[in-house]
Amino acid sequence: MNIDVNKILQILSFNPDDPLIFTTGLFLILFFFFILIYNFLLKKTSLRIGFLIFFSFYFYYKSTGYYTSILIVSAVINFFFAKWIASTENFSIKRLHLFLAVLINIGILAYFKYTNFILQIFSDIANKDFSPLDIFLPIGISFYTFKSLNYVFDVYFDTLKPTGSFRNFLLYVSFFPNILAGPIDRASDFLPQIEKEPFISREDFGRAIFLICLGLIKKVVVADYISINFVDRIFDFPLRYTGVENLLAIYGYVLQIYCDFSGYSDLAIGIALLFGFKLMENFNYPFKATSIADFWRRWHISLSKWLLDYLFRPIQMKYRTLRTFSNVIAVFVTFLICGIWHGAGWNFILWGALHGFMMSFAMLIQKPRVKILTALKIYNTKFHKFFQVFITFHLVAFSFMVFKNRNFQTVLDMLDQIATFFHGEVFIQFVEQLPLIFGLIVTGYLFHFLPSKLEKVGIKFISSFPLFGKVLLLVIVIWIAAQFKSADIQPFIYFQF
Repeated sequence: MNIDVNKILQILSFNPDDPLIFTTGLFLILFFFFILIYNFLLKKTSLRIGFLIFFSFYFYYKSTGYYTSILIVSAVINFFFAKWIASTENFSIKRLHLFLAVLINIGILAYFKYTNFILQIFSDIANKDFSPLDIFLPIGISFYTFKSLNYVFDVYFDTLKPTGSFRNFLLYVSFFPNILAGPIDRASDFLPQIEKEPFISREDFGRAIFLICLGLIKKVVVADYISINFVDRIFDFPLRYTGVENLLAIYGYVLQIYCDFSGYSDLAIGIALLFGFKLMENFNYPFKATSIADFWRRWHISLSKWLLDYLFRPIQMKYRTLRTFSNVIAVFVTFLICGIWHGAGWNFILWGALHGFMMSFAMLIQKPRVKILTALKIYNTKFHKFFQVFITFHLVAFSFMVFKNRNFQTVLDMLDQIATFFHGEVFIQFVEQLPLIFGLIVTGYLFHFLPSKLEKVGIKFISSFPLFGKVLLLVIVIWIAAQFKSADIQPFIYFQF
């Protein structure tokens, strides 16, 4: 049997058009061999941790190439700055070290992510042509930068003692399941798990299989399929379609971005569980939210908690003498920065500002709103909660329409088609001509709004399977996903952030 070594090396080398992501065949092959070796090293702590770091860096290298060096630089900088912060009792020195750590981290992130955007703004002001610089955005840089800063902040606030092991910190920063798109796990939760001998209970193993299966279905079967075959077509040319199709595309995109992002989180948490690591939850049925604030308690929870602890509360404390004013200012600034964090574009800034405005406005009218609803005897009734969920969902849907469209004219075109060219009769034609798309959208929302306790029932049911049954279930789900998979790799949406 002839083996083409050069071909194998080519497959294993970095290719910007072929990143190593959870839904590729190469990852499944490599992961199979990796987990075999990892289980052989379970009782050999140093070798186990070293091997996990090696695979994490290789995984990241396959996505970013030599930009992996930025990850190493980030780890070194934050490890030593945290050490220096903890080593002094001088508050001014502590604050200086924190300032420098934040400046360097944000500076690196800003260079890769915002340089062209800022230069474009200055060129527009000067009315000059601008050719973007050839700057590659390393996948996951926003996530591992926030992970590193979380460690530095916690050491500064004396809520975490710095680890003396650079090896352990390196694993925390580079851990491959969540390096590309979160969850943004806390060092205080992750670091203590590293030295412990991994123990995977029957329930943990069942939950891991459940989450991996669910993540694959969400990403490949739902998100990718409705994106390629329906959502992107409408968003690219909204004026070619009726208001019904535009509205369904908006609903489809909201479901797509949820299934894409939460699908990645499910895969990351499930894969981490197979190694004995427990990552924080990142989604909790966000479309059941009764307000924008409640939405952010359910959506991208790890980022929400990061923003709450390290941005909202410090700003709020600065203006604490004026409580309502401080809350409004803190919320608006926090979500404006949240929008900027998501991407270098006016649509992301506007998206963040919209959420900041909606939350601030809700705070300002809270008391009179409660009085009016109480007087009408509908406050906290089932009708009231249904109305809250309905309104919140559509506000979120509108914001995601802005989020997806870099050209605001497209948003206006979609809204105009819905308002002036609706044509309700097209709905029947849509169902008849695209039954699979319609079925996936309806099924996706139906399962989302089912009682959350069914998830626990599903995990318990899968946990009761013998090992062969769990493996067979995973194989069946992989086969189903393969039937829906397109020829081109569909990266996870949040890789661009």
